[in-house]
Amino acid sequence: MIQKKLVSIVLAVVVTLFLTGISFSSTLSEIVKRGELRVAVQSGAAPYAFIDKHGEHTGSMVDFTRGMADAMGVKIKILDFDWDGLIPALLSGKADILAADMTPTLKRALKISFADPWMSVQTCVFTKTGAGYQSLEDVNKPDITVGVLLGSTGETIAKQYLPNAKIKSYKGGGRMIIQALLAGHVDAGVNDDLAVLTALPDFPPNSIRLLDKRLGGKAPLSFAVLHESVNLWQWINLYFETIRSNGAYDKNIAYWMEGIEWKKDH
Repeated sequence: MIQKKLVSIVLAVVVTLFLTGISFSSTLSEIVKRGELRVAVQSGAAPYAFIDKHGEHTGSMVDFTRGMADAMGVKIKILDFDWDGLIPALLSGKADILAADMTPTLKRALKISFADPWMSVQTCVFTKTGAGYQSLEDVNKPDITVGVLLGSTGETIAKQYLPNAKIKSYKGGGRMIIQALLAGHVDAGVNDDLAVLTALPDFPPNSIRLLDKRLGGKAPLSFAVLHESVNLWQWINLYFETIRSNGAYDKNIAYWMEGIEWKKDH
């Protein structure tokens, strides 16, 4: 009886592994067979992903995913979602890849799988230039309202480092927090420093300043796929390894992250 039960268990494991293997090997081949790579982005997050003056999706991550589609020999379909709709878009099967300035966390990794980080940023606090806030202690008060992006790492970090302040969450891109700050709806904002710095030229000169103190350490940013899309996950890692070796990665970062020439072009 015990032997028969063991045989049944082994057969069940073999069948499970076999079926899982089919699932694991299907994602990349499905994309190629379909002839289309579907990418979930949040278009209010320049220079990562946004819609330019020509009405086209563009940005650093959009360029990376266009390169992925070219390497696969397929077309690309950019799907736009609010921040809190990105993970559901992936889980529902609407998208193959989640391409956003998203930090891998243990909580998020329970639902989706993150590829190796492609860059890192740091979370900052920013205020109006004329405001009297000089330190985190100045902002961490009950009468201070801090704007954050709903569902973002900045929201989590703000609650951790500014527990006494009122946290006000916004849906959309990081520009919404700056607009809310300048309009007087919040007293300060929290977001990753790169997103804030690259957005500042779109607002009145010297209207915003970043506090010297950063919150937490460097936060990695990663693309994400479904847990079962192991082959696509491996392929994305190989893609970034390849473009780092041929210079395409450095060219992307230099254009989108280290300069502002893209503002003239887009």
